[in-house]
Amino acid sequence: MDAPSLVYSRFETEMQVRPDDIDMYQHVHSSRYLDYVLAARFDQMERCYGMPMSEFQKQGYGWFIASTQMNFKRPLKIGDHFVVRCWIENFTLIGLRVRFEIDNVIEAKRSCDGWFDYVMVALETTRPVRIPEWIRAKYSI
Repeated sequence: MDAPSLVYSRFETEMQVRPDDIDMYQHVHSSRYLDYVLAARFDQMERCYGMPMSEFQKQGYGWFIASTQMNFKRPLKIGDHFVVRCWIENFTLIGLRVRFEIDNVIEAKRSCDGWFDYVMVALETTRPVRIPEWIRAKYSI
């Protein structure tokens, strides 16, 4: 595991709540927050790290979610603009933890935060593999 004092870059992706994100209580359904983080990570992998998910796939790798924690603070509602901020907290031999925050842009208040534990897998076997050093270096900015 990397040294605990290592700090990784935080990246942001701005989005807007769509009508199909809304549940019967007239706010964003809890499952959509998961979608927001995944969409932001895909954007940030390509735009910020310079290595999109398609490049992992070309190399024979993929990322599986091992576990997640989501803490809901305030609801997002239809039309709200929000930012999804993500960063790598730490690497393990076969995975990493990505922390996230979702903030309402207008209100400047936290809607949700938490983390995802990802495991790198070989696509051929879908079994966990050690993260190659060149990938660690690419994502250690």
